[in-house]
Amino acid sequence: MKAETFNREVIVGVDLGGTKILAGIFTPQLRFLQSSKLNTKSERGFDAVVQRIARCVLDALDAADLTPNQVCALGIGAPGAVNPRKGEVIFAPNLAWENAPLQKELERLLGIPVFVENDCNVSALGIYEVELQRKHQNILGIFIGTGIGGGIILDGKLFSGFNRTAGEIGHMVIDATGPKCRCGRSGCFEALASRTAIFRELALRVAEGEKTLLTELLQPGELITHLKSGDLRKALRLGDKLTERVIKKSAEYTGIAVANLANILGPEVVVLGGGVMDALENEMMPIIVEIAQKYAMPGVLKGVQIIASSLGDQAGINGAAVLGRQRTKEKLMNP
Repeated sequence: MKAETFNREVIVGVDLGGTKILAGIFTPQLRFLQSSKLNTKSERGFDAVVQRIARCVLDALDAADLTPNQVCALGIGAPGAVNPRKGEVIFAPNLAWENAPLQKELERLLGIPVFVENDCNVSALGIYEVELQRKHQNILGIFIGTGIGGGIILDGKLFSGFNRTAGEIGHMVIDATGPKCRCGRSGCFEALASRTAIFRELALRVAEGEKTLLTELLQPGELITHLKSGDLRKALRLGDKLTERVIKKSAEYTGIAVANLANILGPEVVVLGGGVMDALENEMMPIIVEIAQKYAMPGVLKGVQIIASSLGDQAGINGAAVLGRQRTKEKLMNP
């Protein structure tokens, strides 16, 4: 698709993950123009990944017949703890980054103003602005993929908390006797219901002698933990009972998490996204809603919508574009 002609008014949104980089080009009205995708290759280190982000952005701009001179801002969602004021990634275990100057290096490579935020916060912004069209002012986003993260919109604004760590719902302890989480504690939501947790549980059950059709999907030398969310969907459609039981348990834990968070935050809408939800929405959502209703305090969920996001992979880049637009306006108002 060819872009309209702009004078430094195009916005770039980037979703940076542990396995992929997705860059999208948007008009100031958030109309999507083009995108590009690259593997992250995080094992190559920070400098190499930043080079790949810049390449992905340039590829997307080229596909839209645009140049960096026509870009007014670049927003990027990065995994882990982020300092948005400094544009630094404080700690990102999936990337093995600590105190990484992401904003500074991208601005040096691209010559574009860059704004950095946590990836789940950015996805929540995208859902609020683009999917829900700002019709609701209090939104909770829960994103289930390799890990689990959250984003909170209160009174129409992203809520980051005192230390800018609000939304780390994946490390809310649901079962203190549960499995060890990568954060070092036991029984975190992420350790019980993420894609990593699902495949770990399946691998454990297989090692104990239980059967699953997933083993038939493996390539020589491949482990169950190497499979993807789409493989879970295939197994369920083939009637795999073990996969069905493990997915049901993950959905139940998610329902408990929704109830706990609704009790605390009182959202109007709870939106679930991420790779696991994209693949297993039909199987998981009825269980999540049922369990959330069971565990929430009476009246807390009255009139509250619990839905799966329709944006899928696009939530991150849409939200990053929203971030870029918001922060540019703030800079213009407060130079």
